[in-house]
Amino acid sequence: MQSLYTHNTPGNTVNINGKDLLFFSGFAYLGLHTHPVFKEALKEGIDKYEAIFMSSRIANVQLTLYDELEHALAVLEQQQSAVTFSSGYMASQAAIQYVADKGELLYAPGTHPSLWLGRPDIPSIKWREWANQTIEKVNAHPDHTFIIVADGVNPLTSTINDFSWLTQLQRNVLVLIDDSHGIGILGPTGNGIVHTLPQQDHLDYLISASLAKAYSIQGGVISGRSTHINTIKKQPLFTAGTPLMPANAYAFLQSSSLHSTQRTLLHQQIAHFKVITADLKNIHNPFLLPVFLLQNATGMETFLLEHDIVISSFGYPSPDSPPINRIIISALHTPHQLEVLHKLLKNNIAQ
Repeated sequence: MQSLYTHNTPGNTVNINGKDLLFFSGFAYLGLHTHPVFKEALKEGIDKYEAIFMSSRIANVQLTLYDELEHALAVLEQQQSAVTFSSGYMASQAAIQYVADKGELLYAPGTHPSLWLGRPDIPSIKWREWANQTIEKVNAHPDHTFIIVADGVNPLTSTINDFSWLTQLQRNVLVLIDDSHGIGILGPTGNGIVHTLPQQDHLDYLISASLAKAYSIQGGVISGRSTHINTIKKQPLFTAGTPLMPANAYAFLQSSSLHSTQRTLLHQQIAHFKVITADLKNIHNPFLLPVFLLQNATGMETFLLEHDIVISSFGYPSPDSPPINRIIISALHTPHQLEVLHKLLKNNIAQ
């Protein structure tokens, strides 16, 4: 699809060339970026902490707000400790650079480019086949030989990856997971993929994530054992990087009850759209994620655009990749908007 340009950040609509279109793309799943309560907290954060904290995280003057944010994130993700960065990409790169010399990296199929170190050979096989190969490989070697690298949620296939097979490993391993599309969404408290991970002595987890996808704040986090996090805090990506905007940290800490409310609303909208699209066989969403994949739907994005609806349709992970058509649901969408979209999808398929 040709790029569309707007002068305003979309909510559940986007203004293109002076016309409001329904918007089913992007992320910000909880819809916080347009929520009056969240925006007020963000403004209050700017008033209290200004637009930037003008020092590095290892300078002799520290902002206690960052420690408060990292403690809250560690508690959320049920980890010993956490460290934040100015973006999710920066967090994942810090994590992969940290583990790079601790063993051979075993990349899972579909691993997000933010976790790539150079140009790794990402497997093109099915997840279960890769898991079986990984079990066999890890069990045939001594402890701490391998680092497993994977995504918690694949937003391109609308899949929550299954990590139950980790219980079959007989060696001590470190598992690095990017949970950018799980944190804030999955689990009873929004703790993400960690609520499904097996907890056994031989499994050591390091979780990286963007805070933008669900929480609408420009920042990233790594959580895990304190020994890992303390060492990561000595790396250049942390010591030499500008911290995230303090107003973002403040808004996150002030919005915990809003997170819960919006997460409930999001899951209600996902469930509603799942029910009303049950008659459409080309829509794929087996895990009730905010991403509804349109399969075998070439031209659907153009048809919907002609009827004032924008969906996610672009090549990924590179601009030259084949386009992927997806419907992204957020807490901002209304049942009526979902029903309008369903009707158009059904009419297009019937033609």
